[in-house]
Amino acid sequence: MNINRKAALVTGGASGLGAQTARELAGAGVRVTILDVNMESAESLAHELGCFAVRCDISDSASVARAIAAARNEYGSARIVVNCAGIGGTGRLLRKDGKPMALDDFSRVVQVNLIGTFDVIRQAAADMLTLEPMADGERGVIISTASIAAYEGQIGQAAYAASKGGLVSMTLPLARDLAQFGVRVMTIAPGLFMTPLMQTLPESLQESLAASVPFPKRLGKPEEFAALVLHVAENLALNGEVIRLDGALRLAPR
Repeated sequence: MNINRKAALVTGGASGLGAQTARELAGAGVRVTILDVNMESAESLAHELGCFAVRCDISDSASVARAIAAARNEYGSARIVVNCAGIGGTGRLLRKDGKPMALDDFSRVVQVNLIGTFDVIRQAAADMLTLEPMADGERGVIISTASIAAYEGQIGQAAYAASKGGLVSMTLPLARDLAQFGVRVMTIAPGLFMTPLMQTLPESLQESLAASVPFPKRLGKPEEFAALVLHVAENLALNGEVIRLDGALRLAPR
């Protein structure tokens, strides 16, 4: 796809990997709408980049619908959708006192990361189908953000791993569902990246985590994630696949 002047949605676009993705897309001439619950940060970044920001809580289907409609009114229906919105959450199945993990804690993570992302995909895909196919028959591309925890979830990551594993598992069937319409579906599974959350950790812990990466022996840079998003958007042959972006890291149990 020639992405110049195409419209894009970036959920979770006000910070971290989403913010850098918004920067890279905007720098490539894409008309970006930043979707986030943090409107102060979203509007600040939108002002910096000369793009559009709209509030969106991906766990609320009506909020997703309103955000997509607002973005459409601003730039037209999106041909590029990047799902970066999500939450963390840790908790062992059984606590030290033997009591089980609260079911609401598990449900919340799955509701946001998996069901919320699916809701964005289904609504954005329906909107994408109103567009005419481009010269190569493509209407657009949808890219989601999983995690290597989907493959090697650590102790206390049952909910998070399940939510990200769901994104991994549905990538191929969604790509097959949408192939007839010329819409591609891809997922990126990052390893350890220097995000705002990572920056809150003690420097010694950051260094320890970086040392666990085989090569390059450092934390991933958000620019590297964003660069891969751009390549996926532009490369028509990438479809129905999950790309690990992790420097060959395989997570240990803890």
